Amino acid sequence: MQPRTLHANLRRRNANARHHDSLTAERKERARIRSRKGIRWGGRPALAA
Repeated sequence: MQPRTLHANLRRRNANARHHDSLTAERKERARIRSRKGIRWGGRPALAA
């Protein structure tokens, strides 16, 4: 990536940053849903025991 493009992407990302608390809440909600569905981190269902 060219430095100019990289810096433009960083400026855009920083200008549209989301609050840390909202990101943490979203991450916990996704983990809760994955746990309920029995999905592991790789996206594959856990093996049935």
